[in-house]
Amino acid sequence: MSYSIAEAARRSGLSIDTLRYYERIKLLDPPARDTAGRRAYSDDDLNWLGFLTKLRTTGMPIKSMREYASLRRRGVASAGRRKALLVEQRRSVAERIAELQGCLDILDYKIENYAQVERNVLGVEPGMEEISA
Repeated sequence: MSYSIAEAARRSGLSIDTLRYYERIKLLDPPARDTAGRRAYSDDDLNWLGFLTKLRTTGMPIKSMREYASLRRRGVASAGRRKALLVEQRRSVAERIAELQGCLDILDYKIENYAQVERNVLGVEPGMEEISA
């Protein structure tokens, strides 16, 4: 299947400018061109864009993404280094999740604390809020 740049942008959730930028900084290989010379993105291109989007969502720096893309072009000989990049990014994501879990725990504690304060102020026994409403 072949997709115009507008369709590739829509399907990937990225802007046309981002697609061109990714091509310019060599995150994305130049797509094929149709007979009129317009970019024609393939399903493989869209899959790669989906993976790049996930890497960005994890907070991977563009520099590391560029290294990964460059290594990818080298094929299986670069698998070890690509894996190392992903292992390091996974560690970073796990640390961030742990940090966010700590934040979530504090929010839950504070929310429960304020719920208890509201129950005390309203004179409603715990567990009876639904009945009195």
